[in-house]
Amino acid sequence: MIPAGFEYHAPRSLADAVKLLSSLGPEAKLLAGGHSLLPMMKLRFAAPAHLVDLGRIAALKGISEAGGEVHIGAMTTEQEILRSPLLASKVPLLVEGAGWISDPQVRARGTIGGDIAHGDPGNDHPALMLALGASFVLSGPKGERVVKAEGFFKGLYDTALAPDEVLTQIRIPIPPAGSGGSYCKLKRKTGDFATAAAAVLLQMDGGPKGKVAKASIALTNVAPTALKAAAAEAALVGKALDEAALGEAARLAMGICAPMEDQRGDAAYKTAMCGEMVRRALQAAAAKCR
Repeated sequence: MIPAGFEYHAPRSLADAVKLLSSLGPEAKLLAGGHSLLPMMKLRFAAPAHLVDLGRIAALKGISEAGGEVHIGAMTTEQEILRSPLLASKVPLLVEGAGWISDPQVRARGTIGGDIAHGDPGNDHPALMLALGASFVLSGPKGERVVKAEGFFKGLYDTALAPDEVLTQIRIPIPPAGSGGSYCKLKRKTGDFATAAAAVLLQMDGGPKGKVAKASIALTNVAPTALKAAAAEAALVGKALDEAALGEAARLAMGICAPMEDQRGDAAYKTAMCGEMVRRALQAAAAKCR
């Protein structure tokens, strides 16, 4: 199908983008990589009167380290994340997760900010951001504010980002030395959304065979938004990752799932696969704790 008519705007600064959003009102939509918005426009699920393209704003790109955090510009592509030596060294879980996103063509154009701001429960970054304890910098006409990932994702395509705000930067605390992370994703084919997926970040006392000091678990595509499995996290602390602990964590994670039935499976199947992804991600993350 052909999208409805719209006006195209290409600001060259963040200030100009914010001004455009403020003046154009709710009929304006931001364009980042375009892989989520443009298909919706073609199907007439979205029909913005104005598109504000962020692609020419150089200040929205880049990866740097500051104050114990990694800062990532919202218009940084998935391919740039995959190729970043800084992220590979400091936040390898994010690099692993980015490698699961769609295919090389999409990763070459798709941006981390676009993935997050879209609020799609099938996207991979929301769960990764929850597991990593990330925060997002939002800029609007009233200035800049920082929102934690746990308070950002509200529901299906619904986030804390106001219509006149731009997500400009992602801030991720650098995990302590010895931490281990893993993103385990079940999907039918290359380029597909997850049937279910789990992002895990662990700290272990005594290495891979020791006891869990801290656990962070987040789930992809098993509810209207990405989920933080807080009960499963708490149940693991102070325990070795034996079969009983893994089974309990998987059970508690499954208990918060509310997936929609679609071509990837019914609710029972998706929930069961979520539990299996949690189990696998915990084992893989623990193996990386040194």
